[in-house]
Amino acid sequence: MKILITGGTNGMGKGVAKVLAGIDNQVHEIIILGRSEKLGKDVIKELAHTVSNKKISFILCDLTKLSDVKNAILEIKNKHDFLDGIFINAGLGYASKRVETVDGLDSHFQVNYLSQFMLTLNLLSLLEKSLNGGRIIFNVTEKGKIFWDDLQMMHKWNYEDGIQQAMVAKRMFLAKLHRLYRERKDLKLSFIGFQIHEIVWSNQLNIIPTFMRIMATIMKSLGRFISIEKCGEIMTPLFTENKEDSLKKSGKLITWKKNSFINIKEDLNVLEQELQDRLWKISLELCADEKTNHIAMNLYN
Repeated sequence: MKILITGGTNGMGKGVAKVLAGIDNQVHEIIILGRSEKLGKDVIKELAHTVSNKKISFILCDLTKLSDVKNAILEIKNKHDFLDGIFINAGLGYASKRVETVDGLDSHFQVNYLSQFMLTLNLLSLLEKSLNGGRIIFNVTEKGKIFWDDLQMMHKWNYEDGIQQAMVAKRMFLAKLHRLYRERKDLKLSFIGFQIHEIVWSNQLNIIPTFMRIMATIMKSLGRFISIEKCGEIMTPLFTENKEDSLKKSGKLITWKKNSFINIKEDLNVLEQELQDRLWKISLELCADEKTNHIAMNLYN
């Protein structure tokens, strides 16, 4: 399998990359997308010491810049004829204040959702060429709401609301993609939302305030966190299972419980087609990219 992982230099993304790189006689090819070339090289070097898989590469892309996303799309398409899967995982977590991107958008909205919306639409054609059944796994949580009157959260902002809004947006996006492909009677691709059942211990905890870090450390000692490697072990079957099993999960929000994947009941607002279409239209307008709009139009034909 050839898997693209956004945010693959730390946290859940790195955990999935590490496990995928080492299993099944190291046949899987891993493409890591991240904003730090140094961290990308460090991860590749680290994996080279633990496994002999040589099919690991890095794509530089800062998701706070739509221009970077466009360049990454071109680079991926120039280097690869197909993809078997994408892990939509990259995201901003804690922040002490609202930060606006060079594109004039709230950074949490753009990084955690919009830039990956653009990336996904432009790479669907590569997934459709997969001989193993292309699949996109979205790292999501079940909470949150869309602030329709203030999507960029200019009037009322906090990092938790910013994160959760992007999570809802990703779930609406995957639900709409699932609907579009099924309306076309096209069973090539599956779109799955996955919520990890426990908090993953990652280096992002280094940026949170001291009192939060102390609380996290206590929680870790009580077994409330899991390692990135354990997270990778749990998630890996979603990327390696056969096409038929993957398609059965498409359009669903799932989690891990008692050593198996189970469904989570989705919020009715997320499943509301009118709201999905509203967010889709707004997202395309914010991307302001002719190719992305053309791809979106073709999905209806």
